[in-house]
Amino acid sequence: MAYKISEDCIGCGACAAECPVGAISEADGKYAIDASACLDCGACAGTCPVGAPQAE
Repeated sequence: MAYKISEDCIGCGACAAECPVGAISEADGKYAIDASACLDCGACAGTCPVGAPQAE
């Protein structure tokens, strides 16, 4: 199970900075997680101020 970033994303980039494998990228001010690269570690969810990264 990978994580997905919800519409609650505010584009701060905290999740991308915390991802140990660089699975999070930005486009048009919003972030997305590459499910095939995600380790399901939850680091992104733990650092997001609005709880946008969520387990699928």
